[in-house]
Amino acid sequence: MYLQCYINEKGDKVYTTKKESPLGLATESAHPVESSSLHTDPSSLSRFSPDDKYSKERVTLKKRFGLLPIQGAPVKY
Repeated sequence: MYLQCYINEKGDKVYTTKKESPLGLATESAHPVESSSLHTDPSSLSRFSPDDKYSKERVTLKKRFGLLPIQGAPVKY
């Protein structure tokens, strides 16, 4: 089970574990790929892993320093 994403009707990036969006379109992998990470903004890449051992600590630090995505302005894609 890997994290996937798609762009909804409003232009927002939506994360899911499904292979198809509600519109019937294929979803993209939300995990960074080495070749495309050179041309992409690193802050827009997903850091999700099913076996992430340090997710609790990562979220705690992001809350402390105000870096959670919900603490900022929404990003338009």
